[in-house]
Amino acid sequence: MARIRDSRIASAAVARIIARMSRQLGTLLVVSGPSGSGKTTLCRKLAELGEAHYSISCTTRAPREGEQDGRDYHFLTRESFTAKLAADEFLEHAEVHGNHYGSLKAEVLACLEAGTDVVMDIDVQGAAQVRQCGDPLIRRAFADVFVMPHDEAELRARLSGRGTDSEETIALRMANALEEIQQSPLYQYRLLSTTRDEDFRRFLSILTAERMKTIRSATA
Repeated sequence: MARIRDSRIASAAVARIIARMSRQLGTLLVVSGPSGSGKTTLCRKLAELGEAHYSISCTTRAPREGEQDGRDYHFLTRESFTAKLAADEFLEHAEVHGNHYGSLKAEVLACLEAGTDVVMDIDVQGAAQVRQCGDPLIRRAFADVFVMPHDEAELRARLSGRGTDSEETIALRMANALEEIQQSPLYQYRLLSTTRDEDFRRFLSILTAERMKTIRSATA
């Protein structure tokens, strides 16, 4: 009887350990890349398929036609944005063309703690801020991917594909893109874009691999 009781106690202990280890922290997948790389399409598709929560940025700019608050952006007044910034509520933030943008830390942390993966589509400056974040949960959850065309000719073809931009505009976008690409070695993963289907297959495989890391376990 004693051996049976000891066996049951041991089995219960193992079950508790397995239960704790199976509880996962969500992955925070930060995605950057130059204009035309396809990064936004990849992030949105991941969210549409229910694979991850797409982090919605706050902004002080006015909504464009068809944009909805809470779906495309959290549209804030400058006063509200400034108050949140002073309260350290942003995981990352930036000023672009006179407007402020930022990702709410509480929204991201709530998802991660619930075991939900989060995908963020942000530029290299924003990614650097998240990478340097001192929050231990963010550091455990963090992974980043840089998406880019496989060569400069493909990049130019994508940037000029719409046929509506002037040569000066395309040249400026090329210069900005090449400057961003120089930051790609800072990222854990680099995805060289080919076709949409192949890009997404590899993009999803990165997230799948991150989910299996033992650091994501609740016991880590």
